[in-house]
Amino acid sequence: MTFQIDAAGALLETDLPLPKRSGKVRDVYDLGDELLIISTDRISAFDWILPVGIPGKGQLLTAMSRFWFNLLDFPNHLVSCNLPLDRLPGIDPTPLAGRSMVVRKADVVPFECVVRGYLEGSGWSEYQDNGAVCGIQLPAGLQQCDRLPEPIFTPATKAEEGHDENVSFERMAETIGDDLAMRLRTATLNIYQAAAEHARQRGILIADTKFEFGIAQDELILVDEVLTPDSSRFWAADEYEPGHAQPSFDKQFVREWLGSTNWDRNSPPPPLPADIVARTREKYQEAYDRVVG
Repeated sequence: MTFQIDAAGALLETDLPLPKRSGKVRDVYDLGDELLIISTDRISAFDWILPVGIPGKGQLLTAMSRFWFNLLDFPNHLVSCNLPLDRLPGIDPTPLAGRSMVVRKADVVPFECVVRGYLEGSGWSEYQDNGAVCGIQLPAGLQQCDRLPEPIFTPATKAEEGHDENVSFERMAETIGDDLAMRLRTATLNIYQAAAEHARQRGILIADTKFEFGIAQDELILVDEVLTPDSSRFWAADEYEPGHAQPSFDKQFVREWLGSTNWDRNSPPPPLPADIVARTREKYQEAYDRVVG
């Protein structure tokens, strides 16, 4: 078994003696009846995994997901955040400390369940084009980052490579059935409302986020990560001012730095400078500190 750790101490890759598949951030191992999810320190932007990691990011994502799973009143896949050492004899657990989740297996719904409380990102781009987001018509005259009259559910396809594609609720329902689609929409909006209220009390606005759901023993459950800076836009409530992009506690900071370079987005991205790595780590840490308290 091996661990790839970069010069700054970020864990980029794990290789345990178990069946494995990897996402942009997580390495997922098959334990038979359960899965072991390891959150690495990898960071992605514009559909590329960057060659430099953010030290400690995996622990922060794991801790924040654990916090939300425990807080939210909705079934989820989390079994334990303890590394199952009995199934990994002889392993050095040190690099994996604080970044492991043992979870129930589930049949994952093939859509990202996105909810937007504010108008930004691809939603803002769509609105500028046609006054709607994922087929939902919005009031005229909204500004960038305006709070929406009410949160909207805007599903997206889950792409193995490249961008997820925003789709209408109707297209989602055609694929998975009306009943499940309506259950997902209701669950997504309810979970978002509860989380947004908690975050607002801590000085954070959750502009938008995405959830993943699965079916386990006929029960709809939350899976993957939940309400982290990787899957959400977090804004400081005391700095909120619609009409332009907001200071954020997510990887928007990395995207903006990449946008300031000559990178063409078609070739491997440049490594992040040490100061960008450090400031990104601070953003993630502040998001965790504010949300968890």
